Amino acid sequence: MQDSDELTAFLGEWGPFQKTIFFSLSILIIPNGYTSLSMVFVADTPQHHCRLSNSTTISPGGWSPFNLSLRLPVEERNGERVASQCTQFKPRAGERFNDTAGETEPCTDGWVYSTDRYISTIVSEWNLVCDDKWKGPFTASVFFFGMLCGSLISGQVSDRYGRKIILFISMAVHAVFSLFLVTAQSWEMFAILYFIVGLAQITRYIVMFILGSEILGKAERIAFGTVGACLFVAVGYVILSIFAYFIRDWRVLLVALSLPQILYVPLWWFIPESPRWLLSQGRDTEAKAILQAAAQRNGITTTAEILENIIDQECMLPTGDIRTVTYLDLVRTSNIRNVTVVSVLVWMIASVGYYGLSFNTPNMHGDPYVNCFICAAAEMAAYVITWILLRTSPRRISIACIVGCSGVVLLLTQIIPPSHYVLTVIMAMVGKFGYSAVWSMIFVFSAELYPTVVRSMGIAACSMASMIATIISPYIAYLGTHNKILPFVLMGSLSIVAGMLCLVLPETYGQPLPQTIGQVKPIICCATTRDDILVAEKDNVEDEQCLDSRKGAA
Repeated sequence: MQDSDELTAFLGEWGPFQKTIFFSLSILIIPNGYTSLSMVFVADTPQHHCRLSNSTTISPGGWSPFNLSLRLPVEERNGERVASQCTQFKPRAGERFNDTAGETEPCTDGWVYSTDRYISTIVSEWNLVCDDKWKGPFTASVFFFGMLCGSLISGQVSDRYGRKIILFISMAVHAVFSLFLVTAQSWEMFAILYFIVGLAQITRYIVMFILGSEILGKAERIAFGTVGACLFVAVGYVILSIFAYFIRDWRVLLVALSLPQILYVPLWWFIPESPRWLLSQGRDTEAKAILQAAAQRNGITTTAEILENIIDQECMLPTGDIRTVTYLDLVRTSNIRNVTVVSVLVWMIASVGYYGLSFNTPNMHGDPYVNCFICAAAEMAAYVITWILLRTSPRRISIACIVGCSGVVLLLTQIIPPSHYVLTVIMAMVGKFGYSAVWSMIFVFSAELYPTVVRSMGIAACSMASMIATIISPYIAYLGTHNKILPFVLMGSLSIVAGMLCLVLPETYGQPLPQTIGQVKPIICCATTRDDILVAEKDNVEDEQCLDSRKGAA
């Protein structure tokens, strides 16, 4: 089997065709940067208290001049004594409200919300406070559960129906249901719609990444996985902080973020189907047409014979008997099974760290909009450095060092005195920088570890596992209510474990992409088994049959 990058290597590097694909796919992914993290502002909880008589409210500048301590119990929150948000004094019969006996009761007439920061959020819209306060963070969990389901189906549907068609269908679903969110009349309706948005978002990202990996060559593929896809996600994160700063109503904010996606429609005519996927389905004529058009776009002269030779080298399975692959193929041999297990664990740990630090933004000292912008800037810097590392350094060593250092930083955060909160924020941003870098690198690394026949399913399986970790990550943070050190110790320890796991994965730097399951390399601590050898021999026989069938047809 020849180098699988031979299929696109003859097109050269960074020609007009590659640049068009690179920027078209990168621009498509911008909405992923603000959709999932929009809950930081859309589901934030404004300052509030029980609705009382005598028009006692929260003024635009803060608490009203009414003496709320006569009407509301005082409780300690974040080291300060403030009015209760969920209870009020219960007046005795026949007496004035300020003549209380100290007996309290839950809010009976609803709540009053401050408009200092927001005009409206889903929390103030549907009173997701006190007994219903769990619904706010659970909304994000519903979204990630949708991403989990999307990870499960995206690989199979794109492997069966094609990368391009599934990419644009998921984009349409993502945009339409993002707009439908503003029509929700209840929290339950909002959660159902947000689940569908999450399902479409991860499908969009996975298929986009696979399509770019299979069309672009070695040089462009590394840039696409870092400064392309991931950097443009960070651009979406920046857009979120800017839009949220100027638009304080959650419905208007979601409309403003969703409507621009209609501008993506013309890109259908600029993004082709993956030639590798077409060849794996025996659709040689369509693959030749795409490669011929790409060659003309780059000013490269080619002939039918040259394309036929390239396709012969790319051949994987007999065109007359294409075997249907399933998720079971990810554990078919010991080599690919070990790669899958280790990759899944690394993805889960990276997901816990990335989203845990992202959703913690409003809890840090300072303005939440500024903190969000700084987090996005840290991500952008991380992706640029990641691009440099992927071009010049081994994958597994780079990822292991970065994720390990992020774990150490999280552990060291606990020895900083509470009075030095600025230093704590800086170290949190350093941790976010590290997790952002790892998050982008594992996409590229995993795409290079899995063979073409199951690459989409492999990425989808890893993404699905990471979504499971994302769903449970808020509960890991909840441990901080019992012991503030425990969440950081847990995440820091897991990061160091992830770094050690990365060291056992096979290196892919400077290596051709595997095409078949038999070409998957063993992990460092395990040798190739007899089953792996038999599968590789079977793949070689099928390659020869494929070439013979093509020559006979010619």
